[in-house]
Amino acid sequence: MKWKIGNVRIDNQVVLAPMAGICDSPFRTIAKEMGCGLISTEMVSDRGIIYDNTRTQDMLQMTDYERPISQQLFGASPKTMTRASLYIHEHMNPDMIDINIGCPVRKVAIKGQAGSALLKDPDKAYEIVCEVVDTVPVPVTVKIRSGWDSVNALEMARLIEDAGASAITVHPRTREQSYCVDADWSIIRDVKNEVSIPVIGNGDIRTCFDAKRMLDETGCDAIMIGRATLGNPWLIKQCVEYLDDETDPQKVTKGERLEMIKKHTQLLFERKPEKVAISKMRLHAAYYLKGLYRSVEIKPKIFKTTTKEELFDLIEDYMEILNY
Repeated sequence: MKWKIGNVRIDNQVVLAPMAGICDSPFRTIAKEMGCGLISTEMVSDRGIIYDNTRTQDMLQMTDYERPISQQLFGASPKTMTRASLYIHEHMNPDMIDINIGCPVRKVAIKGQAGSALLKDPDKAYEIVCEVVDTVPVPVTVKIRSGWDSVNALEMARLIEDAGASAITVHPRTREQSYCVDADWSIIRDVKNEVSIPVIGNGDIRTCFDAKRMLDETGCDAIMIGRATLGNPWLIKQCVEYLDDETDPQKVTKGERLEMIKKHTQLLFERKPEKVAISKMRLHAAYYLKGLYRSVEIKPKIFKTTTKEELFDLIEDYMEILNY
């Protein structure tokens, strides 16, 4: 089902979550190949942009193939958030900018007073969203948790809409709950009933059937998938097809997983320095192999590889073990 955020048309109801350390351009490319309707980047710091941090600049890189794409940004000051959002618009030209008001990690929320810390200061959150909306000509969206230590998602949603945001994503756990309890989808439903802008639901979507159930139970406009795609980007394709025409998911074969490791590795080495690429790929390879026969034997060897050739040789040997 096609829908819109502002003037940006999105071809289906599947959105990739902005996972820190995961959603780089190679990962997003794979998600797009799987049919993802809207791609989100990993979040970047407003100060990292302002001070021209090398790692932040690398994280900002995107390709036209990934469009429509949303760049997520976090920070605690309206002034620095507007400067950073203007820089992103002028130099990277994403289709939209997403403001993070949900990140629970200590470095962001406690030390930086950004992310989910803004749930404790709705007035500042409102000011930040207003200023960014007034600064950039592309749609501005916001991702929230249901609250800090108690639920204030409805209050935040009203403020975010009043501030001019074009859409809101709701992760229905408080910062205090982290990921330790089941997501309370009723909060997504309540926010959807409260605002007129599109609402994206996030949390505990592990299968295409979960995706359909969230849409049915909450009435949200789209679903956002995050951690369940690690080692399983095929979940995106399964959700797109099931939501579009109720196509049942096909089992991912051993061969498909192993070939995806090669593809992902190649994409990383094309776009990252070798040391960075191999470090990232060791983690992804472990996810791709999870649950396969004798994978516990090969994983320690993967984490010791230092070159693409070593990794490919290991995968080739493992293919023979699996009689692929």
